[in-house]
Amino acid sequence: MNPIWTKLLTFLLIFLGEGLAIYAELIATKNHNISSQPFLQAFLKMFPLAIVAGGLLIAGYILGYKSFKNIWIVSALSITSILIIEPILDYTLFSQLPTKGAFVGLILGVIGFIVTLIY
Repeated sequence: MNPIWTKLLTFLLIFLGEGLAIYAELIATKNHNISSQPFLQAFLKMFPLAIVAGGLLIAGYILGYKSFKNIWIVSALSITSILIIEPILDYTLFSQLPTKGAFVGLILGVIGFIVTLIY
């Protein structure tokens, strides 16, 4: 596979994996606390989605290390995807805006990822 496509696939797998994992966490939390669903029911409902998310993340890390030859770039991608996706899903699912600190963390995470890719 062309190295550029492997890198793009890495981005896709990690962003999708992190997004699905965060979505499963937030939906389980919302169902347990807002809908008063029993803990085990909320947990088991989202557990299969979390397994798929974990598989996507493992595949993303494998391809990422192979294409970038540096685990720190893959880790920075994973952390940055969390910093981008989580506030969006938090607001979408709970209608809560991120605090100033969370917003600053998002910006610093993106800057950190860009610096990691450049240097």
